Amino acid sequence: MKIVEVTSRVAVSEQVGLADVPAIAAAGFKVLINNRPDGEAPGQPTSAEFAAVAAENGLEYVYYPVNGMNFPGPDLPGLAATFENAEGPVLAFCRSGTRSINLWLATRSAEDMPVALQRARSLGYDLSFIGQR
Repeated sequence: MKIVEVTSRVAVSEQVGLADVPAIAAAGFKVLINNRPDGEAPGQPTSAEFAAVAAENGLEYVYYPVNGMNFPGPDLPGLAATFENAEGPVLAFCRSGTRSINLWLATRSAEDMPVALQRARSLGYDLSFIGQR
């Protein structure tokens, strides 16, 4: 599992495993956001499995699955509120971290977008989900 710090309160990661969740909690994260639809890849843990393990480890769990066909998903304001109002650091994950960082970008205000884009670009992610503004 490779965790990439985006800000002091937000990080993204490639696919995490159920066995990684205790280490995520121990690292100080308070919220775990799963951006992968169930069944996207063979052997991938389900959202229900993540929810149970997250609860066992004291993490708030948010299931916000997106793909190229439904990006940015059904409740972008709700996701923005999760990023902004979480009681501690947030870790969002997908297959590679790309969808998760694009979702974080999609929740940024117009005034915050230039700095957010610069940060995302510096991390080397493909920003095509939101466009290379």
